[in-house]
Amino acid sequence: MLRVIRLSSKPKSRLTLLSSPSIHLYSSKPLCTSTRTEFPFRNIFYNSSSFFHTHCGINNFFCCGYSLNSTKIKTFNRSKNWFFSSGYLVIPTNIATSSGVRSFGSQPVCRESMNYDVVIVGAGPAGLSAAIRLKQLCKENDVDLSVCVVEKGAEVGAHILSGNVFEPRALNELLPQWKQEEAPIHVPVSSDKFWLLSETRAFSLPCPFNNEGNYVISLSQLVRWLGLKAEELGVEIYPGFAASEILYDTRDKVIGIATNDMGVAKDGSRKDNFQPGVELKGHVTLLAEGCRGSLSEKIIRKYNLREKGHGQHQTYALGIKEVWEISADNHEPGSVLHTIGWPLDRKTYGGSFLYHMKDRQVALGFVVALNYHNPFFNPYEEFQKFKHHPAIRPLLEGGSVLQYGARTLNEGGYQSIPYPVFPGGAIIGCSAGFLNVPKIKGSHTAMKSGMLAAESAFNTLQEGSPLESFWDNLRTSWIWKELYSARNYRPAFEYGLFPGLTLSALEHYIMKGRSPWTLKHGKPDHESIEEAQRCTPINYPKPDGVISFDIPTSLYRSNTNHDHDQPAHLHLKDPKIPELVNLPVYAGPESRYCPARVYEYIPDESGQLKLQINAQNCLHCKACDIKDPKQNIEWKVPEGGGGPGYTIM
Repeated sequence: MLRVIRLSSKPKSRLTLLSSPSIHLYSSKPLCTSTRTEFPFRNIFYNSSSFFHTHCGINNFFCCGYSLNSTKIKTFNRSKNWFFSSGYLVIPTNIATSSGVRSFGSQPVCRESMNYDVVIVGAGPAGLSAAIRLKQLCKENDVDLSVCVVEKGAEVGAHILSGNVFEPRALNELLPQWKQEEAPIHVPVSSDKFWLLSETRAFSLPCPFNNEGNYVISLSQLVRWLGLKAEELGVEIYPGFAASEILYDTRDKVIGIATNDMGVAKDGSRKDNFQPGVELKGHVTLLAEGCRGSLSEKIIRKYNLREKGHGQHQTYALGIKEVWEISADNHEPGSVLHTIGWPLDRKTYGGSFLYHMKDRQVALGFVVALNYHNPFFNPYEEFQKFKHHPAIRPLLEGGSVLQYGARTLNEGGYQSIPYPVFPGGAIIGCSAGFLNVPKIKGSHTAMKSGMLAAESAFNTLQEGSPLESFWDNLRTSWIWKELYSARNYRPAFEYGLFPGLTLSALEHYIMKGRSPWTLKHGKPDHESIEEAQRCTPINYPKPDGVISFDIPTSLYRSNTNHDHDQPAHLHLKDPKIPELVNLPVYAGPESRYCPARVYEYIPDESGQLKLQINAQNCLHCKACDIKDPKQNIEWKVPEGGGGPGYTIM
C-alpha cells in the first residue's frame, strides 16, 4: 500500500536533488505503524542509510526531487518502494521489517502530525488574505511564524465560484501594488444596468449598485494569483486535502484539524491505495471554508457562537452560473446587468447577473433565495427558463457555454453574524457570513475579515493578547459599517417583490442605511417549504440544447470528478425519512433543489420509489444541507481533490 504526500500544486524550485545516499524529506515524519516519532516540518536533508533504517527498517531508498534550475522532474529509482511522479512523493505505508511486510489492516492507523503556528482551512479570498497578512507582519517585525493553508479542491481556485464584480478596497490594503504585480484584474466596469423583467419585457430601474471603480473578474483566477503571492511569502499551501475533523485538547480548545482518510471504499474497507489522514496542528486555527463550511457549522453549534454574538439564524441563496463565449458584436467588456422579476413569482426573492468579461466571455448567473415555499420549484430549471427571455436570448445566440457551476451564498448579513472567535481560533470570510446583499459582493469583506483575523492572531502569538480582539476590531472596521447600513435590504423582501423594492428604495435613497429599526429574518430556509398538497406543480419546458440544457450536459461542463468507490459524503441521519416524509409530504424536493441531480427517486424491484444518491455528481454547493425540510441530510467532505474543477468562474 502507498502513502501519497502532495508536495505542492506546482513544482517548487527549493526541492533540490542531492547525490546518493541522501534524500530530501518534505514530510514532518515517516509514516510508521509502530511509532509516533515526530520531526520538525522543515526542509532538512536526512541521510537515508541511518534515517530510514533506524525509523522505518528500510535499507533501500529512493532519491527524488526537483532540480533548482529546471521544473523537469528527475527520478532515480533504487527501489520499487519509492517513486516520484507529477508532484507527489509516494511512500509505502506497509513498512518493511526484517521479518517481512507488516499487514496494514491488522495495525492501528498512525496519522502524520505536522505542527504550525497558524493553520488555515480554505484557500479562498479570506484564507489566503489571512495567510498573506500574517507573513507580511512577520516580515515587518522580523519574526518567523509557520503558516499553512489546506484546501479540499484539487488545486487552488478549483472550488471558487462567484459571479464577481470585484471591489478592490481590501486588495488595495493588502497588496497595494497589485496592478504592477499583474493581478488578473483587467476589465473595469463600463456600464451598470438594473432591469425588472416581465415575461416579455424589461423595464429599466435606477441602479443601486454603484460599481464605479470596480472590475469584472474571474474570482477563481484571482484566488490562484493570491495563492502564488502567499507561497512567495513562505506560506505552505496543500491543495487536494479535505479538512474533516477538528482536533481538541483536554480543555476543549481547538488545536488544529485532521484531513480525512483516503483510499476508503464505499463499504468502509481500505483499498490498496489507502492513506490515513494528516493532523495539522496549530496554535491558532482559522476556518475559511466558505458558505456553510462543515467544520465552521460544527464549531458554531459547539460553542453557541450565534447566540454569543446575538445573531439570528443564517439565511441562504443558491447561485447557478454559466460562462459563455459570445459573438464579438454582442460583447461589451465591463458591461454589468442585474435583473429581478420573471421568471420568479412575486413571493420568491432572487434575480440574475450578466457580466461581460474579457475575451468575449460573459458570466451569466441566477440567484434564488432558499426560503422559497413551493416544493415543486426548481432553481436550475428557472435559470434555463430565464435565458429564453426576449431581452437575454439574443445576446447568447450563436455563443457557446464554456463552464457551469453552482454554490450557495450567505444572505443573512449583519443580523446573522455569529461571534467569530472560539477557543484556539476564529471563523472568517463567508463561513461567518460577511456578504453585502444589496451590493451582491462578499469577496472584499471576506478578504478584510481574513486580514483582521491575521493581525489578531499575530498579536496573540507574539504578545499573548487575546484572540478576542478580532471581534472588537471587526466591529470597528469598515466591514461592520457596510453591513450595518445594508442590514434591512434582504429581510424587506420577506413581504414580497414590490414591498421589498419599496422598502429597499427607502433604505437606499432616503434613510441611507441609518434607519432606527432593524428588520428580522423570517423562518429558517428549511422551515419555509410548504406541503405539496398546498402548492401547484410547475411544468418546465424541455431544454433546446442551444440556449438551455439538461443537467448532465451542464454537469459535464463543471469538470466535476469524484472517486465512485468511496463512502458517500452525503449522509442521511435517518434513511427512512426520504420515503416516509419527503416524498409523500413534500413531493421529494431534493430531486429539484439540487442543481446536479445528486438526488433521484427511482422505483425499486417492487415499483416503490426509493431515494438514490448520486454523490459523484456533487458540486459542493451545500443546498441539500440547507434546504432539506427535516434537516436529515448532512454534507461531509469527500476525498480531497474531488468535486468541481473551475478555471474561469
